[in-house]
Amino acid sequence: MPAAQPSLPAGATRTLAAFASGLRYASIPEAVIGKMKTSLIDSIGCCLYGISLPWTRHVLAMAREDGCLPAAAVFGAGVGTSPGNAALVNATAGHAFELDDIHKESIVHPGSLALPAIAALAGQAGPRTGRDWLAALAAGYEIGARVGNAATMQLFFRGFHPQGTSGCFVAAAAAARVLGLDADQTLHTYGIAGSQAAGLMAAQEGAMVKRLHAGRAAQGGVMAALLARRGFTGIGNVLEADYGGFLSTYSGAPDAARLTDGLGEDWEAGKIGYKPYASVTSIHAAQDALRALCRDNALAADDIARIRVGISTMTHVHCAWPYRAQGVTAAQMNLFYGLAAIAVDGEAFVAQYREDRLDDPRLLALIGRIQAHADPEIDAMGPALRHAARVEVRTRGGAVLRRDILHRRGSPENPLSHRDVVDKFRLVAAAVIPEARARAIVAMVEDLDGLRDAAPLLALLAEPISPA
Repeated sequence: MPAAQPSLPAGATRTLAAFASGLRYASIPEAVIGKMKTSLIDSIGCCLYGISLPWTRHVLAMAREDGCLPAAAVFGAGVGTSPGNAALVNATAGHAFELDDIHKESIVHPGSLALPAIAALAGQAGPRTGRDWLAALAAGYEIGARVGNAATMQLFFRGFHPQGTSGCFVAAAAAARVLGLDADQTLHTYGIAGSQAAGLMAAQEGAMVKRLHAGRAAQGGVMAALLARRGFTGIGNVLEADYGGFLSTYSGAPDAARLTDGLGEDWEAGKIGYKPYASVTSIHAAQDALRALCRDNALAADDIARIRVGISTMTHVHCAWPYRAQGVTAAQMNLFYGLAAIAVDGEAFVAQYREDRLDDPRLLALIGRIQAHADPEIDAMGPALRHAARVEVRTRGGAVLRRDILHRRGSPENPLSHRDVVDKFRLVAAAVIPEARARAIVAMVEDLDGLRDAAPLLALLAEPISPA
């Protein structure tokens, strides 16, 4: 047996379970409720677009072959399957194109986990009101973010994908809350889900399986809640166990205080950011900086002789590996491709990450003129500024232009407005659903507090999409 890790505070798992199981709409701050509505609109768009993509269709085909009773809806497919399989497909769709929301400190994308878990179980415990959905969303976001915060970036540096590891607690908390489980059942939901946490970061360099990490985390959370409701038990101290617990195993150097400090007062669920680009969040500040330099100086890609980018060590490890055209996932995770797309197209959204663009000679030529390095001054700013970037462009005319961005567009510090996110939803959704259906979804979510039964929203999500 390996040497024991320093002891973690006893009872943290139970504290979080009691908080989430007792959470009611009325006790959630108005600002957090507003954030949950914005996040829900964003997540719905991600899921509806994501179900059209080939990797998600593979997962859907597999789920349909299971022949399960249609107890839960698959978004945009017009079919039903088991709750676990619905969560698997819908969460894979939500994380399918690097568009989903993100909580920066925990490195978790909670929307693509919480919404699928809630929708999978919404019919399992009688009618669920819109306020029930909002409370379940807040529970999932809050608990999952706090687990990810406590795991720190060490989880990532050890090669684990936060979405499939810390993210399982988003789904578990949301699932337990929408089922109305008590504190003890919720404790066991976490203990079951934590035993299924999985996801390796090597998936970012050219594999479809990165998308599945969200699917499996949501499926695991749903299964955990259903089992706990039956009396099945999990690890009662899954977060703080010294040997084989989640934090001691996945992080090795956790900040345990981040689990419960400020619980119920300092809401992690209110600290969600949104993505204006269809790429990994870590490169957005660099993309913002280059976009501003090109716009303000009327630069085209051919005007650029060289680009030098200073980024954090975390971003360098995560995103600055040599680019090769080996799939959409790799392009979306790669700094060099993301910057080339900005320089050539002025944008890095859905169209820039089509399969037929991945080896575009114009992009590859510019990639050859981009250099990146880990900047010790950015590292010295601490983890909260790990997404910061310093971009220097040397033009063919000899001019040197610089732009530093500390907070990316869409971060809580430099936010997109609710209207910006609605506009993003409509842009993404336009590829797969009629405008009237998109308007109806937005209106229903914005009035979610008033829905006595959220079934009509679920019905809107279940209707088949058009081909993207």
